[in-house]
Amino acid sequence: MSRAKTIDLTGELCPMNWVRTKLALEAMAPGDTLEVWLDAGEAATSVPRSAAADGHAVESRAPDAQGRVRVVIRKG
Repeated sequence: MSRAKTIDLTGELCPMNWVRTKLALEAMAPGDTLEVWLDAGEAATSVPRSAAADGHAVESRAPDAQGRVRVVIRKG
C-alpha cells in the first residue's frame, strides 16, 4: 500500500529545497508519494527536474493562487 507525505518548503532557498526533498524521499518506500509545496520560480523548476533525474516520477506540478507550486513526486 502506498503512503503519502507532505512537506512545505515555501521560503526555503536553493539548493536546500532539493536537499530536504531528497531526504524526505530517501525515508520513503518505493511507490510512496511526496507532495512538496515550493515557491514559484527556480525551486518549482529545479526540484521536479532533480527528482526525475534521480529516477522518481513527477506526477504533477501546479501553481496555486498564493504563488506557490504543488509538486507531487512518486518515489521510484
